[in-house]
Amino acid sequence: MTGDLLQLNMADLGLAYGLVLLSAALVRWQGYGGSGGLLRASLRMVVQLLAVGYLLEGVFALRHPLAVAAILAVMGLFALQVIGSRVQDKMPYFYRVMAGALLVGCGLVTWFFCVGVVGVEPWYEPRYLIPLAGMIVGNSMNGAALAAERLAVQIRRGGAEIEAALCLGASPRQAVAPLLGSSFRAAMIPATNTMAAMGIVALPGMMTGQILSGTAPIIAVRYQIAIMCAITGAVALTTLLILHIGYRSYFTADQRLKS
Repeated sequence: MTGDLLQLNMADLGLAYGLVLLSAALVRWQGYGGSGGLLRASLRMVVQLLAVGYLLEGVFALRHPLAVAAILAVMGLFALQVIGSRVQDKMPYFYRVMAGALLVGCGLVTWFFCVGVVGVEPWYEPRYLIPLAGMIVGNSMNGAALAAERLAVQIRRGGAEIEAALCLGASPRQAVAPLLGSSFRAAMIPATNTMAAMGIVALPGMMTGQILSGTAPIIAVRYQIAIMCAITGAVALTTLLILHIGYRSYFTADQRLKS
């Protein structure tokens, strides 16, 4: 124990990993299958987190904006890969739309939060920027995937209604307006539910980690409120950009629905 911070050594991690082994044994005992996948996923988690931990130690020590930018770029690429794996019905120019929306939506909110709210100096301080960007991008992925999937499915299913609206003189924006609204509402549900349950149903990870590290609970609560506001803003802005840029990819230059 160092100060108020309880240190975990490798023996402690080994004991904790025993719970994963217990879970795999229970899965196998019940004959459900998937125990091998569970073990592989857990080993992958351990390797990835250890690699990230050592990498971040080097980046924190270096404190160079190019190193921070490289880490953020890798995070963004992995976020695109995860979103792409979740979305079955992809809009045209899917990755281009997702990349632009994440860069602008999450990038602006992260910059505003670090500079305007937290007051990080310098703005690229990796100890703050990288974890905060990771939380904002990671939580925005669900909204981005939901919005893109919902819009694609609705346009595919409602093609006849959209074409009818176009024939009656509606613009592409007017023809898909109800679909944009329902897609936006669906994308905001996870963030809304998370905020509604926070503090009563669950103690969030960031707040719990700060308390375990010795931070006063009320200070941890303030940080958690602030980061949840940032996450919600990033989800809303990113989703809005995806929908209002993405719907245009379904129409031709002369405002006809692509077949």
